[in-house]
Amino acid sequence: MRKLLHNFLNLFFPPLCIVCHSRLAEGEEHICTECLLLLPKTNFHLQEDNRIEQFFAGRIPFGRVSAYAYFVKGGSMQSVVHELKYRYNPQLGRYLGRLCGENIKGSDFVRGIDLLVPVPLHPKRERQRGYNQSMEICKGISAVTGIPIDDTTLRRVVNNQSQTKNSRFDRWKNVEDIFSLADAEAFAGKHILLVDDVITTGSTIESCAKEILKSADSRISIYALATAN
Repeated sequence: MRKLLHNFLNLFFPPLCIVCHSRLAEGEEHICTECLLLLPKTNFHLQEDNRIEQFFAGRIPFGRVSAYAYFVKGGSMQSVVHELKYRYNPQLGRYLGRLCGENIKGSDFVRGIDLLVPVPLHPKRERQRGYNQSMEICKGISAVTGIPIDDTTLRRVVNNQSQTKNSRFDRWKNVEDIFSLADAEAFAGKHILLVDDVITTGSTIESCAKEILKSADSRISIYALATAN
């Protein structure tokens, strides 16, 4: 019955690709096959000392850094990220997380990872948005890789303003001391994969990492859906 209702609704409101806006074929989700094949993947998870690892070198101690795809203004990933962050589409986040999970599953990049930790939103911001997009990505990655998620230990305790229109310097100032650990020992001895949607200046990631590394013998790797670097 549910499938019949779904098919009936699709006659009048067919699901469209969020990139090219063409009608999705049966079996396609959110992004049509053609656009999916054209997503600008980085494959950084296969490259040690890749460009984004060089970007973070010397700023924080890390194991590895990777991102699923490049974020280019006006490109396909801009449409994807905009849909994820501003159009209430948590299902898209989990779908993108599964793509990410399939991309890195079985690779050295995730070998030894103990926990997935999403970059947290402030509770007020999360209520406004309806979900944390980084958490939804984590859910998809976890479903594919089996790595558990911890979304309670790292907390955003300051509801800072949006970073979207800030200069590089202002972004750094805007994320100082905005995160804390609910339990300073929760990550002790753990290898954490810190997960975000988009890496731009890296200021948010760096602020999170510094807080996580306060746990004794903790280690960090970093993964994002997209990178502008």
